[in-house]
Amino acid sequence: MKAAEARAMSPDQLKDELLKLKKEQFNLRFQRATGQLEKTHRINEIRKDVALVKTMMNEKSAKTEV
Repeated sequence: MKAAEARAMSPDQLKDELLKLKKEQFNLRFQRATGQLEKTHRINEIRKDVALVKTMMNEKSAKTEV
């Protein structure tokens, strides 16, 4: 996910995206634990996307508070 894509999302869309990413992160961790994970780089990508979405959520909430 690009930062521009995340900035264009509404707060509700960001929450939905975060939920989707968390579910995928859980599934990837489960696959890694059982030895079925093929794309190990995907774990890092998801982790970075979660951080990006959380950052955008914080930015948007800071803008509305001021």
